[in-house]
Amino acid sequence: MQWTDRMRQVKVVLLCGAVVICALSLTWSHFLVRDLQREERVRMGVWAEAMRQLNVADEHTDLALVLTVLNGNNTIPVVVLDNGGEVHTMRNLRIRADTAADSAAYVRRAAAAMKGEGNVVRLDLGGGDFLEVCYDESIMLKRLAAYPYIQLGIVLVFAVVALFALLSSKRAEQNKVWVGLSKETAHQLGTPISSLMAWTEVLRETYPDDELLPELGSDVRRLEMIAERFSKIGSTPELRPENLNEAIHRVADYIGRRASNRVSIVARLPQQPIYVNLSAPLFEWVVENLCKNAIDAIDGEGTITITAMEEATRYVVEVHDTGKGIAKNHFRSVFRPGFTTKQRGWGLGLSLAKRIVEEYHRGRIFVKHSELGRGTTFRIELRKKS
Repeated sequence: MQWTDRMRQVKVVLLCGAVVICALSLTWSHFLVRDLQREERVRMGVWAEAMRQLNVADEHTDLALVLTVLNGNNTIPVVVLDNGGEVHTMRNLRIRADTAADSAAYVRRAAAAMKGEGNVVRLDLGGGDFLEVCYDESIMLKRLAAYPYIQLGIVLVFAVVALFALLSSKRAEQNKVWVGLSKETAHQLGTPISSLMAWTEVLRETYPDDELLPELGSDVRRLEMIAERFSKIGSTPELRPENLNEAIHRVADYIGRRASNRVSIVARLPQQPIYVNLSAPLFEWVVENLCKNAIDAIDGEGTITITAMEEATRYVVEVHDTGKGIAKNHFRSVFRPGFTTKQRGWGLGLSLAKRIVEEYHRGRIFVKHSELGRGTTFRIELRKKS
């Protein structure tokens, strides 16, 4: 069993454990609240009986115990209505400041709400007279009923924050690994590239008329630029005014010389140069990645069009291919590390392109349009300085 599978199983176990704990907490709180509700109903039955004894008492009745019971209720809101629906007395009912002008109507509405919930005790006083004791749950009981949800909400917030911190830490660690790997790759390429450059000069002196030497020199310079690209990963690149048309022309020329004859590379560039603050090696890497993905998408035959334009607030580069297209639900997934539809590939090209555009150049890269079987258009937007 792989390590990732074990981690996935651990996550499932922890999630199930958290759900079980939440369910037990809510169930226990439910039973506790239900028992307290029963206790309050009993207390209100005793209180209502004391109220009846008070109303039917004569001059010989000892009211000490009755008054003790009535005055002992300091938590449960009570409204006592007579047989005409008028307020006879009330206790522990808070009247809001905005209803003070019509407090009697507010108390009657509160009593009606209590009756609507079934919290009422009817007292028969004889002779057709009666009282209705309407009561509500105590503040303590309401707080106790809400407490488990508040507690679970706080735990959930802490869990989300902890998970976010864990994922951020893991992402930062992965970034450090990739940055270290990139810089080490650039460092390791330095020695053989220097050797190749020296041997190229020797060959030029020995065979000055050889037709293959310019291509060999071009490939060595290409390796040198690739090493420079890897060395820039992880550090803030220096952005300088570069002619966007020239950068795209270099990419189109490089891709065109290495693609099949059945692949047509078209660069649609404005006549006027477009100067943009760029790290040219990294930005050309982005466009190259898009073109290489486009070549894979068209299966070796089709057209790739690279368009550059200047709009009012941004510079735009679009790479369009006539390939197999991307499903709409994958428009964002294609930029995630590891996402690939090729049998061979790491799925890092578009993820790296997104990082170069968004983090280094403060721009945007996204799938502008794609249709299965008809092609895809990637769009890069770079903001102009205000």
